[in-house]
Amino acid sequence: MFKRLLMAGAMACLCSAAAMAAPTPLITVPHTCSAEISLSAGDHATFKAQLALAVQATGNGGLGFNMWATIVAKDGTVCAVAYSGSHKVDQWLASRVISAQKAATANGLSLGVVTGASTKGQFALSTANLYSATQPGGSLYGLSDSNPVAAAGAYGDRIDTSTGAYLGPLDTTTYGMPTDPMVGQVIGGINVFGGGLALFNGSGNRKGGVGVSGDTSCTDHMVAWHLRHNLNLDLLATGGISGPAALISGGPGDTTHPDNIIFDILANPAGGTGSSHHGFGHPTCLNMPVVNLMTGTPTSLPPVQ
Repeated sequence: MFKRLLMAGAMACLCSAAAMAAPTPLITVPHTCSAEISLSAGDHATFKAQLALAVQATGNGGLGFNMWATIVAKDGTVCAVAYSGSHKVDQWLASRVISAQKAATANGLSLGVVTGASTKGQFALSTANLYSATQPGGSLYGLSDSNPVAAAGAYGDRIDTSTGAYLGPLDTTTYGMPTDPMVGQVIGGINVFGGGLALFNGSGNRKGGVGVSGDTSCTDHMVAWHLRHNLNLDLLATGGISGPAALISGGPGDTTHPDNIIFDILANPAGGTGSSHHGFGHPTCLNMPVVNLMTGTPTSLPPVQ
């Protein structure tokens, strides 16, 4: 009897450990990407399919438009670009580069486990968290100008090396395809509204970033959140990653959504830009998602894993 109880307890522990194990990411994001090394054809198809599901998720608000999405590796090189429509013109064409800019920003301003002079890291910033601090008078005012987009790489521009003359884009038909000209390039850029999130594995390591664009900036954030979750690259809870929404003071922090968008901007009686109560606020948008009034964050998003 005692032996059976021990065996049952051991099995319960094994089952519990399995239940707590981090889910496996659906795609493999390389440490760096190039024209030769990027997402596999199967992973690109998965990325595109999960983007479509994220666009169709309930509670996103906004206009219901199709979206562009970009994934960058942890070194900022673009690994994949995709769109949810049937053709590249079924979503705002300008959003292709904006999505890459958002991915670069979230990846470039988030930290996983770090070593060196300081071991303080494990903090994620979404692009939505940057809006208020980058307004005039904010502590990060001017940040948007700090990392210009590499336009030639973004559009696959051809330049005559002997004369410097512009020869036009390489091939616009590959936009959003596995051979998109942004793949393998560091596009850079800083974006300070919703739609960019860092990617993390279960060990607290930052794997890169994802950016989504094509609707209101609030909806861009919602779709990016669903996409990261769908891909099992939102392992912030497993990896011990915090973020601004988890640190909200004066009320319960949104610890299950640490890098969530925060709607806490108070109107300015004198007009102009309002003031974010916690410093990480984002403006409201058309057809807003439902928001928790205590935390100022959307209610329909799944918690990080």
